[in-house]
Amino acid sequence: MSASSPVRFGIVGAGAIAQAYAQAFGQSDQVELAAVVDSRTETAEAMAEANGCAAFSSVEMMLDEMDLDAAIVCTPPVTHRDICNTLLERNVPVLCEKPLSIDVSTAREMLQKASERDVIFTMASKFRYVEDVAKAKSIMASGLIGEVVLFENVFTGRVDMSSRWNSDPAIGGGGVLIDNGTHSVDITRYFLGQLAEVQVMEGHRIQDLPVEDTVKMFVRSESGVLGSIDLSWSVSKEQPYFIAIYGSAGTLLVGWQESKYRRSGDKDWTVFGKGYDKVAAFVKQIENFAEAIEGREPLVVTPTDALASVEVIEAAYRAMRQGDWEPIVSSDQVTA
Repeated sequence: MSASSPVRFGIVGAGAIAQAYAQAFGQSDQVELAAVVDSRTETAEAMAEANGCAAFSSVEMMLDEMDLDAAIVCTPPVTHRDICNTLLERNVPVLCEKPLSIDVSTAREMLQKASERDVIFTMASKFRYVEDVAKAKSIMASGLIGEVVLFENVFTGRVDMSSRWNSDPAIGGGGVLIDNGTHSVDITRYFLGQLAEVQVMEGHRIQDLPVEDTVKMFVRSESGVLGSIDLSWSVSKEQPYFIAIYGSAGTLLVGWQESKYRRSGDKDWTVFGKGYDKVAAFVKQIENFAEAIEGREPLVVTPTDALASVEVIEAAYRAMRQGDWEPIVSSDQVTA
């Protein structure tokens, strides 16, 4: 690849999330969608035709025939290890959709392989690339709302999960806690830093699923900030914001349509953003990965962040089963 040519990506998996990536590729000159892989040949061919790229039914076929700079893995979590390892063994940088894996040991294995081969590998986490989220982090860090006391995140909505793989624990690793919760964990760590402990309570199951469809999650950061996270596939809290940060001197809200803050004593809110733009976030995510491959900027979501997301979710499931606070032990705290 030359300095002026776009970074060529292959996408593995042609489901709904891959379609969002395809939209993002269409809005960037820095990256190019060169190939699509899906075991369902017609699905791969349909996506490839719509995006002017090659279609394949296996990762191996794509790697044998294409000269790629990177790959995005958009398949169900249980398949991530084998697919990512195949790509990494061919020295292809990998951006893997969340959740990175369904258990910590698998996540460590993939990260270790990437490290040994010196290949860039991390987890996709779209909310880190939302402009309002980044602005909110800067406002919080500036001290404008004082010392942070409480952090809230809400990802709830009514979605029929009866025929989706996300609700099959053998494929997705669990229910709404690992599915939506992986985003929540990464966002919470982005704002609060390392998390020390977690508590999770499951709500009444509305859908006839073998997994949890509503949970309330509490976390405490190492600095002592308490976080509250609501996750559900079966209810909607109908709130205009998905992040709320309460400080000693004000409040900050990141919303779907508008983001704002108000300091203690202010009569009015100060609007600082227009909310969540999914495609724009995907564009920034892909471009950041491409820039990292070319050595021009660091990854926004690091391998440490990727592993931590799995570690926190694994601890969260232990907490839900045991009904008590569970300590979160990160890999850098484990001694050999």
